[in-house]
Amino acid sequence: MSVVLVTGGSGTLGRAVVRGLLREGHQVRLTSRRPRPATADPAVEWHAVDYATGEGLDAAFAGADSVVHTATSVSGKRDLALANTIVSAAARVGAPHLVYISIVGVDRIPLPYYRGKFAAEAVFRESGLPWTVLRTTQFHDLVLRVLGVLAKSPLMPVPAGVPVQPVEVTEVAERLVELATGAPVGAAPDLGGPETHLLTDLARLYLRAQGRRRWVLPVRLPGEVFTGYRNGAHLAPEYAHGKVAFAEFLAEETGKKR
Repeated sequence: MSVVLVTGGSGTLGRAVVRGLLREGHQVRLTSRRPRPATADPAVEWHAVDYATGEGLDAAFAGADSVVHTATSVSGKRDLALANTIVSAAARVGAPHLVYISIVGVDRIPLPYYRGKFAAEAVFRESGLPWTVLRTTQFHDLVLRVLGVLAKSPLMPVPAGVPVQPVEVTEVAERLVELATGAPVGAAPDLGGPETHLLTDLARLYLRAQGRRRWVLPVRLPGEVFTGYRNGAHLAPEYAHGKVAFAEFLAEETGKKR
């Protein structure tokens, strides 16, 4: 079995990847900004690191067959800097297979965060190390968080004409496990959710599930970024391989809170 390191292994996606690797019988390590908690799985080798300086990464990377890079930042520039740090650490300790999670549309929508992700892809692609990049559509839980924020107002403003194709994070994790334990493929086929809906429709679905009364106000936002979203530059309809629809995810999440 492989030795696989998951950067950001204590985050939402990272935890799902770690669980998937353990189920497959692989030796798993993770890096995190946080120290190991008392509740951490004893089967996982935990490395607390400083992503800004790279401190602790060499020890975490040593002997790893592959690295799944799920650690991220809210800043595209920081994501790019982190990609360079990860590649440098990997190059110092050998030549592990680097697997990077990215987003559908980073090459087509001029959002600063996307530009950083797109530049980070190039860092892995040009590293001289074995690499795989997987782009996915937005996660269910991200769409849910966005809707929760928008619903705080009595009048719920929602970007008009924007379709979304959310995908379940555990399905993304399953694909990353498959890629990390296989041969490098370079640019992997995209992974999208099974259904595409207007964000305004999902807002109404969210309100019904929550039992909340709000007027949904479609707002047509200007600029190249939202033109790209309205044109579906962030969608992957030809790669709609996800199985869990947003309505199913929402019902499960709503049930957990009751």
